[in-house]
Amino acid sequence: MIQAGGGNRDTRKRVLILGAGMVAPPLVRFLLSHEWIQVTVADVEPSKAASLIGSSPQGEALGLDIADTPRVLREISRADLAVSLLPFPFHPRVAELCIQTRTDLITASYTSPRMQSLEPEVRRAGILILNEIGLDPGIDHMEAMRVIHDVKQRGGKVRSFISFCGGLPAPESNTNPLGYKFSWSPSGVLAASSSPARYLWKGRQTDVVAQDLFAAPWVFSFPRIGRLEGYPNRDSLPYLALYDIPNARTILRGTLRYPGWCAFMRAAGQLGLLKDDRIPPKIRETRPSFLKRLMGIPSRVDGPDGLKLRLSPDLFAAVNKAFEWLEFWEDAPIPAETDTPVKLFAALLQEKLQYQAGERDMVVLRHRFESFFPDGKGERAVSTLIDYGNPGGDSAMARTVGLPVAAAAKLVLAGEIRLQGLHIPVRPEIYRPILTELKAFKMDFEAEIEPIPPDTAPSG
Repeated sequence: MIQAGGGNRDTRKRVLILGAGMVAPPLVRFLLSHEWIQVTVADVEPSKAASLIGSSPQGEALGLDIADTPRVLREISRADLAVSLLPFPFHPRVAELCIQTRTDLITASYTSPRMQSLEPEVRRAGILILNEIGLDPGIDHMEAMRVIHDVKQRGGKVRSFISFCGGLPAPESNTNPLGYKFSWSPSGVLAASSSPARYLWKGRQTDVVAQDLFAAPWVFSFPRIGRLEGYPNRDSLPYLALYDIPNARTILRGTLRYPGWCAFMRAAGQLGLLKDDRIPPKIRETRPSFLKRLMGIPSRVDGPDGLKLRLSPDLFAAVNKAFEWLEFWEDAPIPAETDTPVKLFAALLQEKLQYQAGERDMVVLRHRFESFFPDGKGERAVSTLIDYGNPGGDSAMARTVGLPVAAAAKLVLAGEIRLQGLHIPVRPEIYRPILTELKAFKMDFEAEIEPIPPDTAPSG
């Protein structure tokens, strides 16, 4: 473990954090707690960066616009490591600048096709770009690979992998008909809610079009939480290769919500609120008339009666209370910068689905594996992580995204992760030390293992 430098600024390792948003506080606080790390936080709003640094003598706050390429390049060149907490479309541009300066980079976002195309340049530069190091993706990869590698070391094969994850209000803070409050970007939540899904179930590929995503949710029960429902999350099939489990006959990744959310989102899709098409100007139009026009409700019909016309009786009964609580039909201002239905929908939801003082959020992640061994025996393993936010402090979402990034940053700066190239945390030399670091934050999985009767073992 590096302890070099002590309080000497000249011998400290330098990290540049781009973005001072919702997940940055625990990351910055953790890195500032190590005297051998010099931390620079840069954000387009300098006050946000300054609030994270505070009075720390080893911190620096900058006002920095990612569009100012020469200045961004200069700041990256001063760092031993860059961490991008910017919106994911900016990551490839940051990566290109890191390649120029031969600076390692960490992000918490999915590896986009554009980012993947940079891999040859990353290797030529001799640097590490580590993506997908947050919660989902991130912690989910690490725990999945820990179990899968353990099964393989014992000679077994994973035949089923099912994973569901969700960021939710803690049970005592679940106070609205939708069972949801935003702990991260509303646009990100809704974008994932309007994407098709694909998974493998008992050897059969299942494709789900976006409009059917919420039609038949799975139901789960968790101690001290109660019932949750889940729906599939995008394309699960690439994880057969990514996790190296080609013999799996079931692979499914999904999202968890409280009961009621799936019906509400199904209705929103049928009403056109998840569309990304540009909408005409809304000058001098009331919010009810504007929403009715978007939803295809006749102007002469009251909003709730219009919902009854547009939705099936069962679906209307399931969601009408939620729409009333959201006050969609009140004569209130139309949020600014809402040039598509989904942006308007996100803005209206954000008005109401906020955490109040003293409330806390919760992250729930559950993996379920079925594995079989050469002696014919089978094993079912369930790994569950439940993390709660601290009222007035870090949210569970900020902890479970920011702290894996922080642990990875510390390990890269300390030379304990020495890889080069483009990676995600599926290799033991990445996930093992990070999972160990996370245990210090009481971020650990509860494991349950039980045998599977021999007569249920698959053939072949």
